[in-house]
Amino acid sequence: PNSNICLCVCLCVQEAACAYVIALMAVYWCTEVLPLAVTALLPTILFPVLGIMESKDVCMEYLKDTNMLFVGGLMVAVAVEHWNLHKRIALRVLLLVGVRPAMLMLGFMGVTAFLSMWISNTATTAMMVPIVQAILDQLNGNVDPEPSSSSQRKSELSDEQEERRKMSKGLLLCVCYAASIGGIATLTGTGPNLVLIGQMSQLFPQNGDVINFASWFAFAFPTMVLMLTLAWFWLQFLYIGCNLRRTWGCGAVQSEKERAAYEVIREEHQRLGPMSYAEISVLALFILMVMLWFTRDPRFVDGWATHVFNAKAEFVTDATVSLFVAVLLFVLPSEPPHFLCFWRSSDTESQVSRGPAPPLLTWQVTQNKMPWNIVLLLGGGFALAKGSEESGLSRWLGAQMTPLHSIPPWAIAVILCLLIATFTECASNVATATLFMPILASMSQSISLNPLYVMIPCTLSASFAFMLPVATPPNAIVFSYGFLKVSDMAKAGVVMNIIGIGCISLAINSWGRVMFDLDSFPSWANASTPV
Repeated sequence: PNSNICLCVCLCVQEAACAYVIALMAVYWCTEVLPLAVTALLPTILFPVLGIMESKDVCMEYLKDTNMLFVGGLMVAVAVEHWNLHKRIALRVLLLVGVRPAMLMLGFMGVTAFLSMWISNTATTAMMVPIVQAILDQLNGNVDPEPSSSSQRKSELSDEQEERRKMSKGLLLCVCYAASIGGIATLTGTGPNLVLIGQMSQLFPQNGDVINFASWFAFAFPTMVLMLTLAWFWLQFLYIGCNLRRTWGCGAVQSEKERAAYEVIREEHQRLGPMSYAEISVLALFILMVMLWFTRDPRFVDGWATHVFNAKAEFVTDATVSLFVAVLLFVLPSEPPHFLCFWRSSDTESQVSRGPAPPLLTWQVTQNKMPWNIVLLLGGGFALAKGSEESGLSRWLGAQMTPLHSIPPWAIAVILCLLIATFTECASNVATATLFMPILASMSQSISLNPLYVMIPCTLSASFAFMLPVATPPNAIVFSYGFLKVSDMAKAGVVMNIIGIGCISLAINSWGRVMFDLDSFPSWANASTPV
């Protein structure tokens, strides 16, 4: 009996110690008293000291398959950014949609969302905002430089200035919001998505790779498109208005300033020149990576990983694909080989005389542009999840949430999404997902609810930081241009959060329910429950 009492006391101490570490890291992540990546390293110190896990076991959590998926995908994104391929795509789309206010906003949102699916939201926003500013400079030029004493004319000028200010706010907000929305569509698009897939592997090792690139895209891409469309309608209503003739250009000719703005885009596109050999090579590798991701394990048929290697699809993961393509970037040259002599210019020939061409991506460029801190953030999250499991904190949290069994699952998901959308305004989206995923997993097990029913919506909600300038780097970038006030972002962001949670609820209760079989409690979730 005495030994049993000691064991129970020891377990309670471990649970409390793990809870203390999680609470401490949550406070540090919210207040940023230490850099986020440094805070993520605290489990390597505190878990061994507090007797929760051995040091060697904690350290092994920091570099898993998910981290390597992130590293490989980001290396490809760095190459796309390095060769200005993303800028060429953006300018080309803007030339197609034109400069009418509504279509211009749609063009900016569409191209920003597409780019943020593959490269970082911050890099996408930093590239798009100067283009927005250049167009606004043309659209906001003086209409009537000659002085006029007419009170009516002064009133008209005042109204036009107010419209320009609203147009500037709308275009800037559409870029930062589209960057956050677009990232949810792919596993590598934003940090919380990677946290989800990593925590699923950590907490439910028998899940059978239920979430991979193809299955996530099939669920999240329609959600992203729906939300982007509703966000466009909301921002258009808020900042542009519903005058079809003026905003869409129905039956109207372009004004002088609209033609000047279009020229800015065209000249910027022409300045890029024809596509270089390096750009085409990076584009080809990017397409190859996406195709390999989609066809590795598409679920409804056996993918190439099963046929080529005659083994389970789990032997070759999405990380394998991204790293394979990333390595090719360091192998393939950025200039055409000798047998493609027709592609060579005089500059290329002079380069050949100086020596071999550099590869498509160099390690120096990678070091300068890769957000290495996210690797440590992801690792810290995996360490927290493992510590919660080893200490028994996950079981305790699950037991406390048993009364939630009486609440409908859809209501639980909506409440949790609201909670996380609020929390992510004050903390990093990766940190938010890291803190909540193990808790949500334990809660789901305690009430026999499919963990994906709450983990997927909450993962998406962690990216919905629309209300504050400090909530996410894209918001901070557009806020720094001086057109927006905090009240502007808060007013637009509240409705954006409602739109986002509504779209997530619709998605998870319709096609998500069918795709992930959310009506049943899966065996892999039950099997992973500690005994």
